[in-house]
Formats: sequence, structure tokens, C-alpha cells
Amino acid sequence: MGLSKGPSSWSVEEVLEWIQEQYPTKMTLLHKAVIKHDITGRVLLRLKDYQLKLLGVEDEKQQQEILQDLLLLKVQEEISELSDICSGEPAK
Repeated sequence: MGLSKGPSSWSVEEVLEWIQEQYPTKMTLLHKAVIKHDITGRVLLRLKDYQLKLLGVEDEKQQQEILQDLLLLKVQEEISELSDICSGEPAK
């Protein structure tokens, strides 16, 4: 994946790229929702289960899978930011 910046900085197009890689079988449903609702990385990271349901992800197991992946993205971004702070690099 060619996304070098943190997920909270992703554009709608970058969110679509991540979704395509993570959920190729659900791509059509999620793709339409991301475009329709202009979901950027910042919005993506704040999604809750009820919001996923509103976006068309009805299955609770699928919602939990997506929420776990979003949590992993958040943690990875936090680790990257902490690493940058410890190394003295400016925030991205």
C-alpha cells in the first residue's frame, strides 16, 4: 500500500485504497458509502458500530472486524507519532 502518512490524514481516495486492500469482497458497498458520505481518514477512525450499520454494514461480525482493523490503525498511528516524538522528528 502506498500510504505513507498517518490514517487520520488520509483523503477519501486513500480511504478507498485501504478499504480495497482490507475488504475486497465488501468493496462495492463500502466504496459507495465512503464516496457518498465523503469519509476521510479522520472520519474513518471515528466510526462506531451503529455508524457502520447506517453505511450498510449490517452483519455484526463484519462490523466488529472493521472496528478491530480501525483500532489497529489508530494504535499504529499513535506508535508512529510517539516514535517521532522520541526521535525528535516533527509530527506528520
